[in-house]
Amino acid sequence: MTVTSVDPYREIVFDKDGDGPAGQAGALASLARRGRTDLVLFSHGWNNTPSVASGLFSRFFAPFPRVAAPGARLGYAGLVWPSMMFSDEPVPDYGVLAATVPGRMAVVARIAELLAEEPAEEAAFAEFAALLRELAGVAPEAPAEGPAAATAPAFLVGDPLTVYAMFADAAEGGAGVPEGGPGVESLFGRDRVKRLWKGAKEALRQATYYTMKRRAGVVGERGLGPLLGELARTAPGLRVHLVGHSFGARLVAHALRGLPAGARTVKSVTLLQGAFSHYAFAARLPHEPGRGGALRDLQKRIDGPLVACHSHRDTALRVFYPLASRLARDDESLLGRDDPRWGAIGYDGVQAVPGTAAVTLGAALREGLPASGCVSVDAAPVVSEHSDICHEELAGLVARAGRFG
Repeated sequence: MTVTSVDPYREIVFDKDGDGPAGQAGALASLARRGRTDLVLFSHGWNNTPSVASGLFSRFFAPFPRVAAPGARLGYAGLVWPSMMFSDEPVPDYGVLAATVPGRMAVVARIAELLAEEPAEEAAFAEFAALLRELAGVAPEAPAEGPAAATAPAFLVGDPLTVYAMFADAAEGGAGVPEGGPGVESLFGRDRVKRLWKGAKEALRQATYYTMKRRAGVVGERGLGPLLGELARTAPGLRVHLVGHSFGARLVAHALRGLPAGARTVKSVTLLQGAFSHYAFAARLPHEPGRGGALRDLQKRIDGPLVACHSHRDTALRVFYPLASRLARDDESLLGRDDPRWGAIGYDGVQAVPGTAAVTLGAALREGLPASGCVSVDAAPVVSEHSDICHEELAGLVARAGRFG
């Protein structure tokens, strides 16, 4: 599908390993030959098929001609990557799930059978857990404890009955699971069985989350970063502004890691409800001063500001991002939501980076943004939930960040 809301527009595509068709950098460089001075490149997030992504690009880009300064000459690009489709509908789209994880069709089919049948045997939950590990590419023998466990999320290697009860409780907004976990005796009673399978379904969602989180980083670092380096070589005057939503924000952030040293083509990065750690850019973690964030100091590769939009109204980042993050590291105190270690940058902005500016969306639009460094922008006045990003105010914010507004 072709985006029709803006022109000129290009679409770039990467597979799960960050590979894409030849000539994509050249297609973007052609914008400069057409007299375009600024390129706004937007990556969709998790749970987008290519057609859904294309519609999102069209809606998101639509306000840009109105918010750009007179004389600004913009080009646009949408980045499509295989981000999984696992909707909140009663019947998940298992066909798309299978297509997004090649070679595991039989695994997906068996997962679908178990979720449909909801058997009351403990062995069925153990089988489901094994299938999730295979789907996520986690070794079947991965231990639940010890040094090797750090390579696998705890929810994939922990006791399935305990984990699924905790997921069900989180989905229902409950206070937790009784001490000692549910145990096999909790399988007595159909309501309890249905509740555990509800938690198992959420575990499937989290397994796709884990897979896509890794994939977004790979596509950013191995795909987009080198492409931007090639673009800097072939069209050095083209000013690039990266925008990403959810895991797409993680993708464009990780592109900074793959950006060749000395390339100064990226003039701004805007993260919309970013689904990655609020400590990602920190040189030192507050709870572990000897370590830094996964993207420590990479904001310095931007020839302009790194802008993180956040909203306390984003339930997905308030509840399930911390839950998934804790499960990837530590299954203790699973439902405690006050531990700052597991916060998302799209929920409360950039943390533990000295000098980070914190502004409201209104102030940013009225007064502008710093010329460099990290900026946390409270977008709650317009962002009511995780996918609520198609607003003229947010387009204006990107324009402010990129100095073309």
